Amino acid sequence: MKNTVSAIEGSEAMGVSEAAGRSSATRLYAILARTARTGVIFRRGPSRQVQLIRWDLHDDTVEHGQWFKGRIYERRCDLSPSGRLLVYFAATYRPPYGSWTALSEPPFLTALALWPKGDGWGGGGMFEDEETLLLNHRAAPDSKGFELAEGFRLAADMRVKPLGERSGSGEDNPVNWAIRSRDGWRMVAEGQGRKGGRRAGAFYAFEAPRIVEKEGEGGRRLQELLHAIGRRESAWYDLSHRVLDREGQVLVDLPGSDWADWDGGDLVFARDGCLYRLPESALGGHARPGGDAARLLHDFRNARFAAIPPAEKRHQDG
Repeated sequence: MKNTVSAIEGSEAMGVSEAAGRSSATRLYAILARTARTGVIFRRGPSRQVQLIRWDLHDDTVEHGQWFKGRIYERRCDLSPSGRLLVYFAATYRPPYGSWTALSEPPFLTALALWPKGDGWGGGGMFEDEETLLLNHRAAPDSKGFELAEGFRLAADMRVKPLGERSGSGEDNPVNWAIRSRDGWRMVAEGQGRKGGRRAGAFYAFEAPRIVEKEGEGGRRLQELLHAIGRRESAWYDLSHRVLDREGQVLVDLPGSDWADWDGGDLVFARDGCLYRLPESALGGHARPGGDAARLLHDFRNARFAAIPPAEKRHQDG
């Protein structure tokens, strides 16, 4: 089943348009830093317009950053432990690079370092620590390592290594699963389903969902359920989330949610272009299905593309 799902996830790179499986609704995906209460949000919608937003989890304020006309593959992106640096994989599939992996300082996408890629396979990366990037590219065969685009230099204290033996392969996986495993997610059910096709309602539909989970405080578990990949008029990944107590009883059920994670004991999640926080105090067995006790933090549905000047390029040679 793993190989089948990987093949379906790779459909866009093989020329099958992802637009067949999604609407123009606003989608949110967030990445939280590991050692600081900060994060980034990728706001997507229409499908080829993405805005980067910095999120301060101390007070839930946000700083709107740059927009990008093209595709950012958010599941192949990562934050350094402090949240200071972002590695992202982007594509326009036009010259000069077609696609590329870059480092930036959120909420800017201005590249501090840039590695050309050219296609939709691999790309992106994962921070091993604040100064070590595991780049999801294939190293040059002449042992030169990873060549930066002309005009870019890497900071003297930054090290770049390949992302394991399969570096540069796959699409969202294996890099996405490497990041999520590092962050405490584990597979609890691989799911059962069937492959569709161009005329089917989904490229891959699960009869029993694939489930991954992340432990929270007080024995609670956050679960992400994958119901389909490439379902028509839906997000590419048709997801829902739920919170279980230590006995396995459902405390919160979030159908149609795009993203969720723990912030300490609180649950933070995104659905329908809006960002929410459900406090730990509402998870004591009294929360209603659907996260009705959640507080709306931000509604991003009405955002529109705006040209934001690039941040001043910093010297990366130390």
